[in-house]
Amino acid sequence: MNYLAQKIEGVMFDYLRPVEDHWQPADFLPDFSDENYLKEVKLLQESCNDLPYDYIAVLIGDTITEEALPTYESWLMDVIGIDQQGEEPNAWAKWVRAWTAEENRHGDLLNKYLYLSGRVNMRAMEVSTQYLIQDGFDIGTGQDPYRNFIYTSFQELATNVSHRRTATIAKKYGNPHLSKICGVIASDEMRHAKAYKTFVAKILEVDPNEMMLALEDMMRKKIVMPAHFLRETGVKIGETFTHFSDAAQRLGVYTTIDYIEILEGLLKEWEIEKVSGLNDAAEKGRDYLMALPARLRRIADRTRVPEMQYQFSWIK
Repeated sequence: MNYLAQKIEGVMFDYLRPVEDHWQPADFLPDFSDENYLKEVKLLQESCNDLPYDYIAVLIGDTITEEALPTYESWLMDVIGIDQQGEEPNAWAKWVRAWTAEENRHGDLLNKYLYLSGRVNMRAMEVSTQYLIQDGFDIGTGQDPYRNFIYTSFQELATNVSHRRTATIAKKYGNPHLSKICGVIASDEMRHAKAYKTFVAKILEVDPNEMMLALEDMMRKKIVMPAHFLRETGVKIGETFTHFSDAAQRLGVYTTIDYIEILEGLLKEWEIEKVSGLNDAAEKGRDYLMALPARLRRIADRTRVPEMQYQFSWIK
């Protein structure tokens, strides 16, 4: 990690945007200092009236996931090799801080939009957000940077898919404004995914055996979503996440097939099939990985998404 910090400091900042040039939540929201703000709020609310129940539920779940950012930053800052101590934090710590600063805008924008939409029980949503930050998560990576960068590569791609799909559905229901909001967030997620994928690729060049074993381990455990402990008042930990995930599957926002396709894309981009110099354990790990997508597709073919609609406390 120390070696790579010196090698990729310049590269990692290719995946960030200058603060002053980047979009901010205020760019997409009514300006309450403007005399026409009430008209803008009314138009925003009218544009949300026809959005389906499952869509609102998924958008709220996405927002809560984004707002649990303190958990993600504190987790990454504890990873081996990410050193924020001393006079000059190392490149990894600089990356995590800058990544966090960009990600922070996502939950901020979505939260304010949902508040103005008039369709959300904000207190119930805020309770779930507090629970999720309080409960934390366990993504199976420990402090290992290899596993964490595999996880973030996968997860950033998953959130890109989710936000792109919510953008498409918003446009379908006559809400181009919300579509644009989801689209710019999706764009951020893709840039961040490219960065984390680059980190993994660089590690594969330097330490292919341990990275291959880390990738095998993460895929055997399965990549859990960062909000997998999501709950509401009076609901068991993680139970609300199941209903949120079902709604996302029904809408086609994020599905089992998306999970498989992300895995296939990563195996191809990292050229896992071509990695050379592997020991016996890593070779066996690669064999498992290359066979995994087909096995997951067979399982997915037998999986049925519940049709029953859950009543979320978040939605009025």
